[in-house]
Amino acid sequence: MKSRISIITLLLCIIVTAVAVFMSTYTVLTDNYREELAKAYAEDTVVGEEIPELPQQEQAQKSIYEEKLSTVLGYFEGRAYYDLDTEAVIEGMLDGVAYGTGDRYAEYYTAEEYATFTAESNGEMQGIGVNIIFNADYNAIEIINVMPDSPALEAGLLPGDLILYVGLGENAESVAEMGYTMAVSKLQGLAGTKCEFTAVRNENFEEPIDFSIDRRKVTVQTVTHHLYEGDKSIGIIEISQFDKVTPEQFFVALDDLQGKGATKIIFDVRNNPGGDLNAICEILDFLVPEGPIIRMKDKAGNESVIQSEGSEYGAPMAVLCNGSSASAAELFTSALKDYKKAVIVGTTTFGKGSVQTIYSLPDGSGIKMTTKMYFPPFSEGYDGVGITPDIEVEMAEEFKNVSLYKISDADDTQLQKAIEYLNENY
Repeated sequence: MKSRISIITLLLCIIVTAVAVFMSTYTVLTDNYREELAKAYAEDTVVGEEIPELPQQEQAQKSIYEEKLSTVLGYFEGRAYYDLDTEAVIEGMLDGVAYGTGDRYAEYYTAEEYATFTAESNGEMQGIGVNIIFNADYNAIEIINVMPDSPALEAGLLPGDLILYVGLGENAESVAEMGYTMAVSKLQGLAGTKCEFTAVRNENFEEPIDFSIDRRKVTVQTVTHHLYEGDKSIGIIEISQFDKVTPEQFFVALDDLQGKGATKIIFDVRNNPGGDLNAICEILDFLVPEGPIIRMKDKAGNESVIQSEGSEYGAPMAVLCNGSSASAAELFTSALKDYKKAVIVGTTTFGKGSVQTIYSLPDGSGIKMTTKMYFPPFSEGYDGVGITPDIEVEMAEEFKNVSLYKISDADDTQLQKAIEYLNENY
């Protein structure tokens, strides 16, 4: 049975912090695209700040919320049939605070969730080190990429392998029966634990292979690259998201492509949901001339500008984007467009032009809220509108519902249009 001891006292101890967050975020209104993208992602945030003090007038209003909450909890504690789960009540309350502000980017993180978010923002994860998608043809989890220096690589997992069962022997459960989301959650786990599953490979997927892999901390691979097979002068760099390890991986990819003879570069930020602002600034500082990279404004209208020191990479460039390119991916795209450093090819981007800040709470948890709006170097903001490409190209109809990872360069109509433009103009 869960503890019922002194729940009102406990909650009142944290209510000052909770109401402080509520009052400071009450007027912040923005839009959310977590459901539209249907994926968790690392958002554009400032992490680890302290809770700001409330103005005197707002301090006086706290008692209204304290009194009402105390009354409601008193009813539950004294008259409800079921015992109260103290931890669940607190977390539910803070989730409600975030939701009730109207800032649909606002979110409460438990201590565990906050630690996970921080680690992922630093490019770290705990697991076996693979990127996956759902394979609808086989109702299976498909491995699309195996990260370098990962347990998965050491165990011999290959791109294209299909995970059909999670667990081994009597514990094996079918991915098709339990569903993709549940299966993925069972594959996840902390460093030092076992990840066990059965995969199949080869042309007809008739070769079952059992895997029992020790999870550990893995550096996330956010950048992949290759030469275009049809023209080795063109290098392609795919950026899946921007986090703290992205700049290093980006420059390694660029150096490798140039060393192999690439003289024209295509950056692919399709389906890139955003990420770390410092990472995007470090990359743009290399690509664009001296001048503004990002302009940011707070609620009071105060503007701050992040400047480039002006390395200005000189090779011809193109950027591929689509409706799921958002946040930092849009900053990347808009900056190169504003400076006329790259041709933008694809479809209109998502349209998220806001910055979130996470404030840390005393117990290691955190609360996130929108604190600023950001803008391209020179053009108007794109929040809620998106960035219109220079060359608008839809993906071919037969591939619109196919993962980009499964479309060849030759069948990728957006990539082919970017290659055509670069070859005709440079």
